[in-house]
Amino acid sequence: MNSVNLVNLSKHLSFLLRHRPEAISLTLDAQGWAAVDELLSKVTAYPLTRELLDVVVETNDKQRFSFSEDGRFIRANQGHSLQNIDLALEPIVPPEILLHGTAVRFMASITATGLSKMKRHHVHLTESRAVAQSVGSRYGQPLILEIAARQMHQDGYLFYKTANNVWLVEHVPFSYIETK
Repeated sequence: MNSVNLVNLSKHLSFLLRHRPEAISLTLDAQGWAAVDELLSKVTAYPLTRELLDVVVETNDKQRFSFSEDGRFIRANQGHSLQNIDLALEPIVPPEILLHGTAVRFMASITATGLSKMKRHHVHLTESRAVAQSVGSRYGQPLILEIAARQMHQDGYLFYKTANNVWLVEHVPFSYIETK
């Protein structure tokens, strides 16, 4: 296990479970679940064992993956670009303010159209300033946007919260955004 780079393995699993299961002929059900045994048998880019998979799921800093209650299935918690995946999340009342990390260079587009889900199912939001800062830093000079989430909810927007504490919403109009 020491010779396997867990970050690279996690990225590979994200690619497979969120975007391209067909790359290894992996079957996902309608909620994005894949059979662990099938995943283990089809991943050839890494010497993947159940024990190593357990380590990736337990230690991933963003908690990107979940096992089913019986441990026989695995899925990515969010971030799918596959349009046929329904995570079966229930709408939930968000906190007053949620945050979104982005880069300064995207602000003109955000001002014009708000936050869009792009090729994913939802816009991703967080309660953590550190997480928003980290996400924004990936794309350039970081900018943290404050989202009036409770007001959006009161105005009819649906919010969902994943198992790893990522908040999801279809779209955030610019009128609900404040830069910080």
